[in-house]
Amino acid sequence: MQLSFTILSMLLAAGTAVYGQSARTAAPAQQAANRPTVVAGIPVNYSEDSTGTYVLPDLLKCSDGQMVTSAKMWTEKRRPELLKMVEETQFGKMPPAPGKVRASLLEKETIALQGKAIRRQVRIYLTTDTTDHYMDLLVYTPVATKKPVPLLLNISFLAYNQIIEDEGLHVGNIWKDGKKIPATQPGTFGKMNIDQFMDAEIGFATVYYGDIEPDFKDGLPLGIRSRYLKAGQAQPAPDEWGAIAAWGWGLSRALDYLQTDRKVDAGRVALQGASRLGKTVLWAGIRDTRFAMVIASISGEGGAALARRNYGETIAHITDPSRYLYQFAANYHNYADQVQNMPFDAHALVALMAPRPLLLQTGSTDYWSDPKGEYLSALAAAPVYRLFNKTAPVNAPFPDAGDTALLMSDLGYYMHDGGHTVLPEDWTLMIRYMQKFLR
Repeated sequence: MQLSFTILSMLLAAGTAVYGQSARTAAPAQQAANRPTVVAGIPVNYSEDSTGTYVLPDLLKCSDGQMVTSAKMWTEKRRPELLKMVEETQFGKMPPAPGKVRASLLEKETIALQGKAIRRQVRIYLTTDTTDHYMDLLVYTPVATKKPVPLLLNISFLAYNQIIEDEGLHVGNIWKDGKKIPATQPGTFGKMNIDQFMDAEIGFATVYYGDIEPDFKDGLPLGIRSRYLKAGQAQPAPDEWGAIAAWGWGLSRALDYLQTDRKVDAGRVALQGASRLGKTVLWAGIRDTRFAMVIASISGEGGAALARRNYGETIAHITDPSRYLYQFAANYHNYADQVQNMPFDAHALVALMAPRPLLLQTGSTDYWSDPKGEYLSALAAAPVYRLFNKTAPVNAPFPDAGDTALLMSDLGYYMHDGGHTVLPEDWTLMIRYMQKFLR
């Protein structure tokens, strides 16, 4: 299906991604849509000659100057101090789990997808004392496999009945114009092909991010963060969680539930999300090491793309109060005009996933999200993966679109021919990646 310029422009403005639709045939419009020249009054650079000079903080140099020489030293000393920096500066501190998992079934186990899958729909409550805050989780596991299976947990921009063609799905609610409404209209994006996961003997689960926290500037009173404001607070403190951390916190609550599902191998759960939800799964996987793998699609600025590299979206663009500051800790905005002083960069986010598998999926014409910036981030993080004797890009040239040479590494990178989207063939490659590293 061909995407129009209008749709692409809307997606760019919203920061969202297309599932299962190809933008390859709309290259000229796509390139224009992914190259706004001024955002929030701030010019945008797309010239490699104008990315600036920068020096990345040394991942293997501890705050006291000591150099990391082993995986043990990384794990016990350097990782905790880097994690604290990123948490307090970029995404914000989160509360602990609310306690014992509280969930109710929206339906009993049901055979679905023409007999290929066992389906369950579950409502997971995000607080212990009320039922006001909950998220609905849809889970499929293959009928053909009798033992617990690995599973991909996806976080979506839409209610699951909008992204999956399957009779009997509960109709969720989505946010529109500041209000939650029934998700009765068809989704903007293409449908997910769940059969391919069942054929690969991999489970699939998905949640709607808006069930956890609304995705708009004044959504705080309506989401889970409002439940954790301290006495006298109207807003989280500058080092406390933004919406991205809240969505990631919700994914951990989904994993709490999946650990009780006997058909799922909870030690082999991978996360996937795109765009701002690519940032979300990266941070969720970093913070919660129970997740065995992360597939961060088109995560861009605030995700895997280097912030010091002035190309496409920058910290100044993304944290402008008129745009997405609410998604981050307020402290992050302090570096809008002094990124060179930030004590870490996106290569730290990539490295903090080590030694677990991480796949960075990007698009060749997604200029706004800087696919090359993600590749350079992976190169810079590779020494940490090598501490654990894991595979990662080493002095590899920037790959062409469609080149899978860097895909099948513990720290993998793949760039499709297209823009800010997840293409059908991307899912095929993700499944291959999961089959290799979640065996």
